[in-house]
Amino acid sequence: MSWTVTRMFEDTHPQIEPAVCDEDTMSSTSVGMSDLSDEILLCILRHVPVCDLLRNVANVCQKLYILCHDKTLLTSVSLSEEYEAEDLLVRYILKELAISNHVQSLSLNGCYWLAGSTVELSARCRGVTHLDVTGCRISSLRLSRLLSSLSLLRSFAFDVRPGFNSAMLSSEAVGSLSRLSELRQTLLTPSYGVVPCCAQLRKLMLQFDIPDVTREGVGVCCQLMVGQSSVPHYQQLEEFTARLAPGEVNQTLLLLYLAVFSVHVPKRLKVFLVSIPGPNPAHWPAAPSLAKSLGQRGDLEALQLPRSWLDSLSLKRALEGNSPKHLSFSRCPALWPQVFESLLEGGVKDVMQLISLNLSGINQVLYSECRSADDQLVPGTMSRLAAGCSRIKHLNLMHTHYHHENSPGLGGETHLCASLAKFRHLRSLTLPACALSDGLNTHQISTNNKSHSPLFLGLRKPPRMGLQNYKPDLASSLSGDSTSGLTQLLAGCPALETLEVIGPGFVSALPRLEPCTRASVEPRGMCAWARGVGDAHLAALEALPRLRRLTLAGLPGVLRGTGLVQLTRQCSDLQVLSLANMGSLKTMNYTPALLETLKQCTQLQELRLEQPYLNANASFFEALSCCSRLQRLCLISRSGTFDPSAIETFMERCCYVIMCHIFMGGTLVACRTLQKTLLDRFKHDRSALSVVIYPLQHEDLPTVIRDIPLTLLDRITLFQSHVAQPPHLSQL
Repeated sequence: MSWTVTRMFEDTHPQIEPAVCDEDTMSSTSVGMSDLSDEILLCILRHVPVCDLLRNVANVCQKLYILCHDKTLLTSVSLSEEYEAEDLLVRYILKELAISNHVQSLSLNGCYWLAGSTVELSARCRGVTHLDVTGCRISSLRLSRLLSSLSLLRSFAFDVRPGFNSAMLSSEAVGSLSRLSELRQTLLTPSYGVVPCCAQLRKLMLQFDIPDVTREGVGVCCQLMVGQSSVPHYQQLEEFTARLAPGEVNQTLLLLYLAVFSVHVPKRLKVFLVSIPGPNPAHWPAAPSLAKSLGQRGDLEALQLPRSWLDSLSLKRALEGNSPKHLSFSRCPALWPQVFESLLEGGVKDVMQLISLNLSGINQVLYSECRSADDQLVPGTMSRLAAGCSRIKHLNLMHTHYHHENSPGLGGETHLCASLAKFRHLRSLTLPACALSDGLNTHQISTNNKSHSPLFLGLRKPPRMGLQNYKPDLASSLSGDSTSGLTQLLAGCPALETLEVIGPGFVSALPRLEPCTRASVEPRGMCAWARGVGDAHLAALEALPRLRRLTLAGLPGVLRGTGLVQLTRQCSDLQVLSLANMGSLKTMNYTPALLETLKQCTQLQELRLEQPYLNANASFFEALSCCSRLQRLCLISRSGTFDPSAIETFMERCCYVIMCHIFMGGTLVACRTLQKTLLDRFKHDRSALSVVIYPLQHEDLPTVIRDIPLTLLDRITLFQSHVAQPPHLSQL
């Protein structure tokens, strides 16, 4: 036991070098458990999962029992990713927490495998003020009993599932809800949830994930909600967050929640984040008045609005005199001149407060249209942004373009990556693939000589060239081995923990709520500069020793994958890896390098792999078995094949895997047979096991996806960026 504690201490305090002892004096100088102070032990035990803490460590001796029940360890408890915690264990943990009476914040977020009766036992922890049961299965009646017992509750998060009935809530439950200051609802059916009962809300967070049709194919309508109950006027509301899945029902329901904003904008509102996917979000007439109200008080902290809700003048009014921490202008190309004018020309009171900035798609136009240099990022503008907003930690430039040309006539303009390197505090970054390229050979490209005004217009820069569609015979004209720009970026931002490099034309083959299209796998619309990003660029990423999450998607220039091998050899602590459409889409040339890469990813916990011709054979799963800590796996391939016996052997070797989602080729019978085999064999020992194996192009795929736990769906199964997205309020 003393060796275990010492090793844990060394792991959590790497800056302290272990003492070197002589063999003759080893026995007399070794430090045992009883020799460590309570403060040191508490520091070590803080890194032990709560299930191990209360079930195992606490039973070693009386001293550890007392320490494991210390208030500093049990004030805030999360079981969110305790996948080995079955119902019996969670019941025991909740009992111990109730006895200690120290827990104030309890999270069962994403514990989809727990029974409703187990979740209800959270009511034993009477002192809880913050409770999160999002993703848990709990009926209206159990919810009522749970809320009735927690009179001190101030923050609550749960799912509004089909069948929810607010009329079943007792008067005690309604009383608890009336005292809430924070509420987070995940709406899986059209409903107000418990919002009408919460008259003192300061923070309201909503996630809409309602399909437009039922399983029987009947359209879902929100008109039934009218007259059910009246939504409070949010008199005390300070923060409003809404995140929508695709579909008209979700947008209609959101507008019902926002109806009172047309009459009265809460005076204390300082966070307003609304994320609506798709190109044409429904218009909201109250947006200009909201922007005007936000700009008058000067205490705005976070803002995100769909592109159809604001014009440049309204945006200017909203930002003027404020010092926001989080801004998102995803898919708002018409607003980019005003965005940069506000950030760089004094429209924002204190840009030094900005921590998170999402400019995804801010200069995006359709690939079928004729593009000009005005749509590209400008290094000079980003340099000014880095100088003014020097504290930015999260930056998202997905779906944008930067095309660097090594032309002697441009006055030696710096590379965009050199400008990004000035963001010294960056922890997470999303870039278009073309931004890493050092340019094309200019003698094979026709340039655009049209003149443009040199006036400062945000992202506008002097004319160069339009966007060329990628052609296979263009490979000879690309300088894919030059990584000077990327090297500058890595030197300036060595503390990056999350990096996403996504090709501008990449679209995942796995949809969310609609059937998979049978479109061609050719990289139509892929810009030529993205082709210039190859293995040398991936190898250069080895300069990021703190890298934990890596996403690489839509990179046709990665041919052999040798850069992956070199990258993972140095980034030994990589925990999340997502690869999609690497190299040629007609064949998978980087398979040998991928297998070598997987053998080196000993700390990997999550793998998402999407490739049209993936062969998940015995060799693949043998290499994947080296990832002994792997928990979540998702494979997607239009024309891919898999070996059922190899998958079964892999699941047996990797005992921590609780998610195995495979959407490939094969017959429906073969997929269902393997899914049943894995569930029958491993479900008993892995309560959280989620196995979904289904043909990618089957017409019933949307129904299958709908049954996947939302926490797994959003985290890995569906491809999406995780950088500078609307944050939870605790992160602001």
